[in-house]
Order: sequence, then C-alpha cells, then structure tokens
Amino acid sequence: MTAPATATVPHTFNFADVWEAVAPRVADRTALVCGDQRRTYGELAERVNRLVRHLRSVGVAPGHHVGICMPNRVEWIETFLAAFTVRAVPVNLNHRYTAAELIPLLTADGATTLVFDASTEHELTGVVSKVGGIRHRLRVGPPAAHPDGLGIDADPYEDVLAAQSGERVEVPGRSGDDHYVIYTGGTTGLPKGVVWRQEDAFFACIGGGDPTRLEGAVEHPAHLGDRIGAGMSYLPVAPLMHAAAQWTTLSWLFAGGQTTLVPGSLDPVAVWQAVEDERVNMVTVVGDAVGRPLMDAWDANPGRWDVSSLFALSNGGAPMSPALKARIAATFPSLALVDGFGSSETGAQGSQRLQPGGVGRSGGLTRFEAYADTSVLDDDLRPVEPGSGGIGRVARRGRIPLGYHNDPERTAATFVEVDGVRHVLTGDMATVEADGTIALLGRGSQCINTGGEKVFPEEVEAALHGHAAVADVLVVGAPDERWGSTVVAVVQPTDAADPPTLDELRHHCRTTLAGYKLPKRLVLVDQVERSPAGKADYRWAAQAAQASARAR
Repeated sequence: MTAPATATVPHTFNFADVWEAVAPRVADRTALVCGDQRRTYGELAERVNRLVRHLRSVGVAPGHHVGICMPNRVEWIETFLAAFTVRAVPVNLNHRYTAAELIPLLTADGATTLVFDASTEHELTGVVSKVGGIRHRLRVGPPAAHPDGLGIDADPYEDVLAAQSGERVEVPGRSGDDHYVIYTGGTTGLPKGVVWRQEDAFFACIGGGDPTRLEGAVEHPAHLGDRIGAGMSYLPVAPLMHAAAQWTTLSWLFAGGQTTLVPGSLDPVAVWQAVEDERVNMVTVVGDAVGRPLMDAWDANPGRWDVSSLFALSNGGAPMSPALKARIAATFPSLALVDGFGSSETGAQGSQRLQPGGVGRSGGLTRFEAYADTSVLDDDLRPVEPGSGGIGRVARRGRIPLGYHNDPERTAATFVEVDGVRHVLTGDMATVEADGTIALLGRGSQCINTGGEKVFPEEVEAALHGHAAVADVLVVGAPDERWGSTVVAVVQPTDAADPPTLDELRHHCRTTLAGYKLPKRLVLVDQVERSPAGKADYRWAAQAAQASARAR
C-alpha cells in the first residue's frame, strides 16, 4: 500500500498542480462512482500516479496527445488526469465513431498514445494500422472476441498499473500555459480540436474554484484549499467525451466533491436509482434528449425513488424546451432549475433560472444572464444595442482559447480582434433585450430563409416540444420553388400509432410563433438522430426531409 501523499500548495492553475493539492486533503472521501466502480481520492491519486509512471516509461512527453476512446468509466478520468500530470494532452474521442470517422480525426490530431476500452477494439483495429503515429496502446478490460480473430497489440491497463509505484511523480515545467484540447462538433464535418491554456480553461470552463458560480473565482492558486467544502454529491448525465461532463467533473474533483458517472447508454431508471443510492445533490442533463426520458421514467414509477437529497437540476450542452422546464418545475417545485449556456470555444457564458409559468415570453426563447466578457456582435463586429432588436453573434473576450488544433483557417474565421481585443465568435445568433438579457435565436448556420424571413430552427423546435404527441423534433429548411426554403419539422411521435398531423402542430404553435415560422411540411420518423451527447444532427434531419420529398 502506498503511503498517503502530502498535500502541496499549488502555485499555478495547471490542472495537475490543482489535483495534486486537493486529493491528499480529502484522501478518504469518495471521488468517483461509475456503476460498480468506486474510487476514493486517495485511491484515484495512487492509480493516476501509477499510470503517470507508465506513460513516462514508454516515452509520452510534454505536448504529446493521448487519445481516450471509451464510454464512461473511472479509467477515463484516471487517463485524463495522468496525461495532464505528465504535461501531455488528453484527447476526447467519440467511442461510437466508426473507423472511417476516427482515422481522419486521429491523423489530423497526431496522437501518439491510445487508451481504449475493449468494447471499442473491433472498430479500432482498422484505425491503428492506418494511423502510423500511434506508438503505444493500452486496453481497459479483457480483449474482446472478434469474428475474424484480429485485435490490437496493446498492453493491459491493469497490468501496467500493477507494475508501477503509486508514489507521486515530480514533473518539472508544469504551468498554466500547458494545453487542454477538447474536440467538438462532427455532425457537419470533421470535429474541431479547441486548444485552451489550462489557466484560461480553469476559469472559463470549470468555474475558477467555484463549481456553483455563487462565491466567485479564487484570486490565487494557494486559496484553492479554502474552497474544499463538506463534499457535494454530483451527477452529470452525459458522456465524458462531452465538455459538459468533463468540466463539471473536474470542477467538483477540485472542490473535494463526489461525482457519480452514468455507465453505458442512457438508462433513466439507473440515473434515478443512482440519485437515491449516492444521495446526489445536483444533476446536469443535456437538453430534452436526456431530460425528457428522465421525466418519463419518473412519471412511470411514482414514489419509487427517494430523491430528497437533490436540490438542483441544471442543463447544458443542448437547448432545453420551455415545456420541459415547466414540467420539471411542476414535478419538483423546490428544485433550483438552471439552464446554462456556453460552448467548447467559450466556456460557460451565462445561465437562466426558470421563471414562474415556465414557457416565458415570445415563444419561450432561451434567455440568459451573461457572465463577464460576453457580448453580442453584429455583422460589423459592433455590440448590438440593448432593446434595439438587432441580431448578432454571441461573442466572448478575455479568457478564451488559443484557437483550433492544426487549423489556422478556422482559427482566423472564429477568433477575431475587435478594437484591439481578441474575441471568439460563436455560431449562436442572439439579440439583446433592454435589460441586458441575451435572447438566443439559434445557430446561424441552420437559419432558414423562407420568403425573405429568417427562421431559427431552435425557436420552432421549442414550440413543437410543447405538444404532447411530439417525443423529439428537429427543424430544417428544404428547397421550395415559391419560398426559396420551407420550414420542415422532422418529428419522432410519442405514440407511433397515433402521430400528430401537420395541422395539429401548426395550430399548437400559432399562439407563440409568427405565421411564417410555422412548419409547412411534416416528416415522421421512428427516432430523431442525435449525437451521444444529445446534440442535434441537422445533417441527418435534412437528409430525412429530402428523402421524404422524393417519396412524395
């Protein structure tokens, strides 16, 4: 058994420095739970140290990229922390990607090491042989059986950890300038690797030592020890390959809290059971794709779970419809319900608390109170005047990323200077209300121009989600001889035997949407396609709309 580590005083906001300062102070507390896996802070730190020693022994050096390809499990976080510790860069890989999707991503990224779960091995077999830069591989779990008998030449994760000491390793040169990369997107092209300085990400993405964003960020690394509380219990209903899960998990690990991860695909019953078993205080969901199944499971099992420990539910990573917000508020009137807003390129930018009545004004657009350094810039890169009705792109200055990994063209288009100050421009279109509240309209790239009028899909989707017969929906534009583009609703019905009609949906939306925003076509599908993180796949929706038009 490794001797307990001595707590250090961090002198930088480097992720590894912060981790090594916090873990020894709460060594006996539970840090992570994922299914039947549990780690105290002390156990997690020891295993991270063992992996650090192994990575160094096989030549992983500062700046090297370490790909992580596995569903939620504690080894994901162990690898994440170990990579930061050796000053390497962990890379979040979508474990559901095919070889055809992984090969160009890993080739562009330049990863030298791959840590993967055995469940992904069959797909990865063809990847490793074609991405020549991957020199070292670690397999978590026993080798999977393959029909063709092929597999990956990889070291067993537990064996390499067992061969190393769990004592802390001194790694010189760490600083807040070390990189953190988060890959995002992929529904409309190759995912983009957003490159952050760790110090900037510490404040912009993970709260600056304040996971709740109520106390305010710390001013010096040495003050982080004062922020270790009694130990909150947190559950993110999202995969660790998603920024929302990474940021919140890190923020609570750095504050001495417990994080309960959901293994495998979404299982709403298992989520509620985990809330009861682990006495969870806060849950974060990812839009309606996660929130609605959770509420359906709750309603189908009245009185089954004791969730009296729960006092907050938050949303991040995808929009939540006003109808679902109202439903949650009616079911759990004592819960604090917070809808967060941000992106991989900006970090957290603001939040909205649900107001009485649920839907709110003007069809239930998502509104948020902006954090510092967030603005809305028009086409001339000038701030949109509050109350003017002008539309622009949401932007942020201050602590923002360095750019996109190996992509100077995208970096130049997204990161711009305004009056000598560097800003990041998101794809989110918005207006600023008279009181300074930012009202989101939707993604500019998905905006539909119908007869000269602009329609933002997310606003129409929010209205349609309020219809009881709609389980899920995406809205896209389709070519139209008269209007140029026409609004199409791609709907997954709540009951396939009794789907909604177009007239019913249009009638439902008329009270909150202008006539030109109403869907003119309805496409019924068995299931609306979304990413594993719940993000809309508009490319798939457009294809579904086109296929329906051809079949007419």
